[in-house]
Amino acid sequence: MSSYLLSRVSLNCRRLPRYFFNSTKLNPPGFTLIRIGRQFSAAAESNKVAEGSNTTTAAPPPGAADAVHNELNKELLEENKKLTENVKKMKDKYLLALAESENVRMRMNKQIQDAKLFSIQGFCRDLFEVADILTKATESVPKEELEMNQHLKDLFEGLSMTEIQLQKVFNKHAIEQIIPKEGDKFDPYLHEAMFEVSCEGKEAGTVATLTKLGYKLHNRTVRPAVVGVYKAM
Repeated sequence: MSSYLLSRVSLNCRRLPRYFFNSTKLNPPGFTLIRIGRQFSAAAESNKVAEGSNTTTAAPPPGAADAVHNELNKELLEENKKLTENVKKMKDKYLLALAESENVRMRMNKQIQDAKLFSIQGFCRDLFEVADILTKATESVPKEELEMNQHLKDLFEGLSMTEIQLQKVFNKHAIEQIIPKEGDKFDPYLHEAMFEVSCEGKEAGTVATLTKLGYKLHNRTVRPAVVGVYKAM
């Protein structure tokens, strides 16, 4: 703007008559215009400086950046602490759920295994009755009659073979007999006391006599042995 004004003033000065500049009473109009242009240019420059000073942002006070940094660092530390606690809680919950699911899986596997092993308990109890009948049948035959009666001897041998074969089947399926002896300590998990016997010199709470055999299936008592027990005198 100022350069344009100065160029216009110079052009106007060239167009004025020469005598106009030789007059000592009047100020040359060209010089006056030049002076006005310079004043206008100075005023414009001062306005620019004033506007620049108004738009310039005030400098922050000393230590303000450190305070902001410390505050931000404090917030980040608090957020990190919260996140760490949340991660720990979630990890504990995950481990607890994992352990619980593992326990459930083990219990289910054991139940399935037990169901496979002991699913024949009812059938076994029925066969135990058959085994008892065969045992009583073979024990009731007099030994002297076997030599005199060939038919009775053949029948006895057939029953004995059947009993032996039945015991083989029991052993094949992990079925064991419970045969307590006299003087054995009474075990409520293996024995069932039907009566008590008084006898001097015998320890109380021990087996006196065996009435019926017991059986175990995979080391689990399916039918306890029926016994008589000595009582204290």
